[in-house]
Amino acid sequence: MGTASSLVSPGEVIEDGYGGDGGEACEIPVEVKPKARLLRSSFRRGPRVIGASFKSTGSVDLEYAAEYERLRKEYDIFRVSKNNEITSMQKKEAKLDEENKRLRAELQALQKTYQKILREKDSALETKYQAMERASTFEHDRDKVKRQFKIFRETKEKEIQDLLRAKRDLESKLQQLQAQGIQVYYPNDSDSDDNQTTVTAAGTQCEYWTGGVLGSEPSMGSMMQLQQTFRGPELAHSLIDVEGPFANVSRDDWDAAVASLLQVSPHVPQALWSNTVRSYFISTPETKAEVDIFSKKHAPVLRRLCEALGHFYLNICFPENNAASYTVVRKQEIERSSVCVLLIKSTISSPVVEDCQEAFVKNPDGHPLILYLKTQEDADLSGPTRTLLERLNAADKTAKLKVLDHSGSAEDGAALISAQLEKVIKQELLGFEGADADSKDSGIDEGREEDLGDVLWDLHDEQEQMESYQQACSSTSSQLGFQKYVERLNDMIAAPPPTPPLLVSGGPGSGKSLLLAKWIELQQKQTPNTLFLYHFVGRPLSSSSEPVLIIKRLTVKLLQHFWSISGLSMEPSKILEEFPRWLERLSARHQGNIIIIIDSIDQIQQAERHMKWLIDPLPVNVRVVVSVNVETCPQAWRLWPTLHLDPLSVKEVRNVVTAECQSVDLQLSKDQEKKLERHCRSASTCNALYVTLLARMSTSSWCWSLEKSLEQCLQCQDTLALYRLALKIMLDSLRSDREQYYMREILCLVYSSHNGVSESEVLDLFPEMEFAILSSLLYRLSRVCIITLRCGLIRFQHLQAWEAVSLEFLSGGCSCSTYRDKLIHYFSQHLSHDGVTWRVADELPWLLQQQEEKSKLQLSLLNLFVSQNLYKRGHFSELLAYWQYVGKDKNSMATEYFDSLKHYEKNCQSEDSMTNLANLYETLGRFLKDLGLPSQAVAPLQRSLEIRETALDPDHPSVARSLHQLAGVYVQWKKYGNAEQLYKQAMEISENAYGAEHASVARELESLAVLYQKQNKYEQAEKFKKRSMKIRQKTARQKGHMYGFTLLRRRALQLEELTLGTDSADCAKTLNELGVLYYLQNNLDAANVFLTRSLEMRQRVLGPNHPDCAQSLNNLAALHTERRDYEAAEDMYERALDIRKRALSPDHPSLAYTLKHLAMLYKRRGKLEKAVPLYELSLDIREKSFGPKHPSVATALVNLAVIYCQLKKHSEALPLYERALKVYEDTLGRSHPRVGETLKNLALLSYEEGDFEKAAELYKHAMEIKEAEPSLVCGNAVSRHSSSTDTFSLRGPAPPSQGPR
Repeated sequence: MGTASSLVSPGEVIEDGYGGDGGEACEIPVEVKPKARLLRSSFRRGPRVIGASFKSTGSVDLEYAAEYERLRKEYDIFRVSKNNEITSMQKKEAKLDEENKRLRAELQALQKTYQKILREKDSALETKYQAMERASTFEHDRDKVKRQFKIFRETKEKEIQDLLRAKRDLESKLQQLQAQGIQVYYPNDSDSDDNQTTVTAAGTQCEYWTGGVLGSEPSMGSMMQLQQTFRGPELAHSLIDVEGPFANVSRDDWDAAVASLLQVSPHVPQALWSNTVRSYFISTPETKAEVDIFSKKHAPVLRRLCEALGHFYLNICFPENNAASYTVVRKQEIERSSVCVLLIKSTISSPVVEDCQEAFVKNPDGHPLILYLKTQEDADLSGPTRTLLERLNAADKTAKLKVLDHSGSAEDGAALISAQLEKVIKQELLGFEGADADSKDSGIDEGREEDLGDVLWDLHDEQEQMESYQQACSSTSSQLGFQKYVERLNDMIAAPPPTPPLLVSGGPGSGKSLLLAKWIELQQKQTPNTLFLYHFVGRPLSSSSEPVLIIKRLTVKLLQHFWSISGLSMEPSKILEEFPRWLERLSARHQGNIIIIIDSIDQIQQAERHMKWLIDPLPVNVRVVVSVNVETCPQAWRLWPTLHLDPLSVKEVRNVVTAECQSVDLQLSKDQEKKLERHCRSASTCNALYVTLLARMSTSSWCWSLEKSLEQCLQCQDTLALYRLALKIMLDSLRSDREQYYMREILCLVYSSHNGVSESEVLDLFPEMEFAILSSLLYRLSRVCIITLRCGLIRFQHLQAWEAVSLEFLSGGCSCSTYRDKLIHYFSQHLSHDGVTWRVADELPWLLQQQEEKSKLQLSLLNLFVSQNLYKRGHFSELLAYWQYVGKDKNSMATEYFDSLKHYEKNCQSEDSMTNLANLYETLGRFLKDLGLPSQAVAPLQRSLEIRETALDPDHPSVARSLHQLAGVYVQWKKYGNAEQLYKQAMEISENAYGAEHASVARELESLAVLYQKQNKYEQAEKFKKRSMKIRQKTARQKGHMYGFTLLRRRALQLEELTLGTDSADCAKTLNELGVLYYLQNNLDAANVFLTRSLEMRQRVLGPNHPDCAQSLNNLAALHTERRDYEAAEDMYERALDIRKRALSPDHPSLAYTLKHLAMLYKRRGKLEKAVPLYELSLDIREKSFGPKHPSVATALVNLAVIYCQLKKHSEALPLYERALKVYEDTLGRSHPRVGETLKNLALLSYEEGDFEKAAELYKHAMEIKEAEPSLVCGNAVSRHSSSTDTFSLRGPAPPSQGPR
């Protein structure tokens, strides 16, 4: 038992009796210490009482001991429990460590498995790509072998046919000689080989290419016969000798007629082709107020109108005070003007009289004229003014002058001029007949888009190419000695197939473009059946040098020639890949030859890579001609047949210099001529461009004298140095530092731009510049071959001029960044909806890309109207290239567009904005569909449909467009049932809105035909194809191909002026041509008037039985047939037939032509008995003209057999069919479509006779031929050996019409 003395003091160590570790003692709790001190003090202080008890002290000890024991036990229990917990935790820790080790092992195993799978995946992808590459290579090789085999087969078949034809000709000559009693020695019986004749395939191939060369234009009506490959020379010459141009007219010959007119008509002046509406104002000080008000208030409105339609607008006015100093420039501007406006009051000045003489009296181009006469009661006209008005009235023979007599204020007068100008621009210049004042309601934009269907392409690119060709043709090249090259080109083109592309090489400026343009011009006149596809490549990095755009344009032109441009892919790689296939398919159906000309092909970006199709075998009737710079020609192309342009001879140099001197009425001395001739001896100084530029600079008297100019020019040893000298001379010749500044700035802006700058853009960039100064600068620069105007844009004429500007003004192009920033600032100001034109979309993204400003480029692309403009003009590849440069893939690009559209939609409130929104959604959907993202394309297309149905009307034509695009997505998904329903719904809306014969209806029909063809529903597809083809042909007749309609109208106006004289045979011929032109324009009333006048005049001058009267009767009959006035047509055909029977030989082709069309008319009216003798006579004529084994004879046999079948004379029809089938198989091959058609007719004949087994066998064979034929989205093209209406089916005759329409 412990006592108080047993208490430990602080700092002592207490040992654990239970085996625990000792620890340092600590203070005892408070309750214990006072008691302990109390006990000690009681022992010390008080004396011990005798007999006192120790009970109190012991009890305290016992209590403390019990307490201690209890605490010890609790401590032991607590210690044991914690030890147990620690042990448990240690076990758990050990278990978790084991689990962690196991999981780590599994993780390592999974990582190894993942790496293995990843390697297998990469290997599989690599294998896949290798397999795809092998498959692509195999497919390319397969197609190449197929084309080689096809060309080989066609070549051999052609050789066989040529040999057979030569054999028939020799047998015919032999029979003639024997009939004349001349003895013939056979080679086998002769002792020598002198009488043997060898016929080679090479000669026949030359005939194939040059047999269509005629001395005059072909007859329109007999164009079908002239297009046949198997034709005799008697037919071709007799047609031209008797008929002349525009002999007979048939709607089936429209395509050839337009091509013929485009070739035989004179070149249209530049103003007609220019993309700028140029309004030339001639005013006096008395009417200056009207001009100023018009320029400030009304000209911007007309400019917005023209720019919305893709054209530029310019107001041209020379100040009267210095007009005399711009005499030559004024004359040029009048020649190039689109419309001239004369504003006079009472007095006039000499410049006004000069301009009126040039614009109103001479008026060589027939541009629209407006006379604004300001009259007041107190003001009388002066004598010169009255004289001028009398001269204008006398010169206006065709009443083309529009007179505005006004006596009100100047503001009202300006408004009157503006209204008349707007009407002239819409109706006469841009060709929108009856367009309302509000262009939104005129349907112009919709009509343009509907004409092109699903294929998007740029009309500006097409116009640029046509102007490049026209400018090259109009250049003076007769002094360059190109005739020898033309003859060699003809010989090389006529070489037997297969032939590689023909290479025209030469140094820079040697005249390659001029040669090709002149050769095309000559070939178009000599071979009207040949289809020419040409492209002139501009400077590097321009749109004209973009390979995808080039191939796409050529493909579209090729497809357009066959009435349809649907089915063309928008993906750049597919465009390049599919072009050879389109060329092969369509060349097999073209009634003639196809020649592709690409000028400066070495300027194309990565030419060898993108023009791989050039090294593949070409179809038999296709030739390719390309021109290259001899220094930059790829090595692989140097093995092709080459025509190299040699340096000019001394005589040719003299001719060029003399021609330039004569153009400016200047005569060089003998010493000066000798200096020029001696200088132009080296390779760099005797090319066409150098000599032309040298002559022009030497004869220009702007700054230096003739002797000094010549001396300075002779120091230049190449074209580039000469151009740099020209720039210095130009700067020295300008009057002020301001004009020199303008010239440098304009040239640097043109250099720094993508495709050039327009005159209106230059005037915007330099507001203080007068138009007279700009026009004078451009005239001088074009005079020395530095710049030209093409498609309304100022461009460099030659690549050397571009390089000279770079070296002279831009330090080799290093300083163009400032000018690009200036252009970026200008075009960025037009990024609103109303301001985004095709120019903004063309220039701004390209400039930003050149400046490497990716963020600004992305912002410009996210301007929905910029991207829409690029896409709708077919610059799909360019748009993709911009996004790739920014670093966006397809999906992120789609997301960006969606977000931008959603943001734009929040601000759309009005109906116009909702319509624009629907158009943007549709464009986005089409863009995504072309990108290969149909699942993402559905949402915007659906949204576009919803907006149009809500904002417009469920039956609005725009709804049909949305339905059409949605159906295209379903076709990609192969959901043909849904697509068919949408196409039919769209067609129903289009028919209700436009009528059953509109281009939009044809588009839906073509889509349905393709859809049915994918489902192997060939009969339904054929039905829709034929209907679509008829609509396309009729639409083309109404509008013409591209510029064809405008050409026809211009030609008609020129001919009208020729018919104002007295009666004569030539005047009657002109009236007939005029009637044909109006007929082709679908103006049947005007055509009837002129054809009737032609007939009446010919009857008066030549007599009623002259063959020319038969021509007029034939054309009038065709016109009445078009009007469904069949009785009048039948009477005129019979009268024409009677005249031709008496005037022409029995086997004359014109007689056969009238017989054919009269027989067709009889058949159409159900007069089959009257048609039989005509078909029999037509058959006899064809046999005499072509021989009994010609495809044309087989066609006549089929036509006669069809008539016999309809008359139930099956026994007479059967041998005709069998004979025709034999001729077709021998001449065209057993797999030709004509063989299939004849087999089908024979099958129907066997079916009607009850021989079902034979009918089934023949029909099966016919279907096999049809299915083996390559499919075309534009329908079955016409056979190259006959007209589209030359063969009939076995269906019953069409019911006669109830009367004229």
